[in-house]
Amino acid sequence: MIPAHRSGGPDGFPRLLHAEWTKFRTVPGWVVGIVAAALLVVLFALFAGVSSDQKGAPPVPTGPGGEPVTDSFYFVHRPLAGNGGITVSVSALASSIPTGPAELRPGSVPWAKAGLIIKDGTRQGSPYAAIMVTGGHGVRMQHGYVNDTAGLPGPVSAASPRLLRLERSGDTITGYASADGAHWTKVGAVQVRGLGPSAQAGLFVASPPSVHGKSTRGSVSTAVFGDLRVQGRWAGGGWTGDQIGPESPTFAGYPENTSGSFTGSDGRFTVTGAGDIAPAVRESLPTGGTLGEILTGTFAALIAVIVVGSLFITTEYRTNLIHVTLAASPRRPRVLMAKAIVLGAVTFVAGLAGAAAAIPLGERLARANGVFIFPTAASTELRLQLGIAALLAAASILALATGTIFRHGAGAVTGVVVAVVLPYILMAIPFMPASVSNWLGRVTPAAAFAVQQTLVEHHQVASVYTPSNGYYPLAPWAGLAVLAGYAVVSLAVAAVLLHRRDA
Repeated sequence: MIPAHRSGGPDGFPRLLHAEWTKFRTVPGWVVGIVAAALLVVLFALFAGVSSDQKGAPPVPTGPGGEPVTDSFYFVHRPLAGNGGITVSVSALASSIPTGPAELRPGSVPWAKAGLIIKDGTRQGSPYAAIMVTGGHGVRMQHGYVNDTAGLPGPVSAASPRLLRLERSGDTITGYASADGAHWTKVGAVQVRGLGPSAQAGLFVASPPSVHGKSTRGSVSTAVFGDLRVQGRWAGGGWTGDQIGPESPTFAGYPENTSGSFTGSDGRFTVTGAGDIAPAVRESLPTGGTLGEILTGTFAALIAVIVVGSLFITTEYRTNLIHVTLAASPRRPRVLMAKAIVLGAVTFVAGLAGAAAAIPLGERLARANGVFIFPTAASTELRLQLGIAALLAAASILALATGTIFRHGAGAVTGVVVAVVLPYILMAIPFMPASVSNWLGRVTPAAAFAVQQTLVEHHQVASVYTPSNGYYPLAPWAGLAVLAGYAVVSLAVAAVLLHRRDA
């Protein structure tokens, strides 16, 4: 009589699973390797939190929703009590970028901004709404740092000015634009909570850094305003010019030996400014960090699970125990499937435990040392934990399949490390061309590291959106699916080879 686990009866596969689990837990090196993977995730998080001492760094401004923002610009303003409006014509917006320590040249800064703004005081991060012309994106209306609405297209010039109007009625701010002063287009009407009975309103100029390859350079822009008119109750006898944001010109975004300023009267002004009013990106906050950076131990844990995954099958080839294993189960692909389920489950649980402990511990230490951590929702933290666990599990299964194909531990480990780890290292190199980094992040198994992403790209912020800065070309689960695809295909190939050649 043939035993059920040999005949493929209903209880055959559960017995096979139990046999593979017994093999795994009775080999101390494999158990230690998986536990080490979890501990590496935690230890690297603790090291990242302790070593990143940035106490005394300037605080990061936060917007109305608690998100980190960039709020640095030159503001020519007066108090507006209650409802009212302001209208102006913009006839020029010119930008300059540095070419050397003390040299500037005219350049293109597509998101340079000049226009009208109503803001709750001059505190960074306070609520606002603005309508503006830009260097390369026409008229825009923006509010709350993250919201952007397109208006009239085209650049401004003396021959083709843009007239802008901003009106307040309670909490509603409405923006209009016109090319001729006779025909006005409503760009948007937004609700701005927290302005209070009196707000600061007037002209502004901002000039964000210009992106060149994988680096950014500070820029400065100058705008010419004319025909300034106001409606409502405006306090103060004249206009006041202030740099909003850091007092240090360089830290505020100005190139060396430049600063913000304004001149003019009788409704005509020339205003120079730098900085930006926008959501913060990783590159704009050199003192900031992400949960993905706290989880850099995933890289070390990955190597540990790759070694264990390959040894889980190649050890049997090396000791010739594979013949015993296959003799006990004539349907050989089921052996490989049982190994994959046991290995994947154990690795997933270990990875989940490591990530669940690493995130709060690393984040707490980093914040205690003055490091600003980009805020994430509870759902994002859960996705990080599950994603890291799934990444490690998929990598271990890929190693198992590769070990079955090569039947040699060193060859399997080398192959998987080259396929997964090497592309990740190349992506993390800051000077790697963005096109290469993003290609590696789409088509190689290292795409799975996208599960660590917590940052969001913003179309209205020019920056270096590459994996080295925490921005991946694929969505988190899509990136993980790439690695899972490699694992599934490799497992299928391994199953065919196991069935055909191994006796």
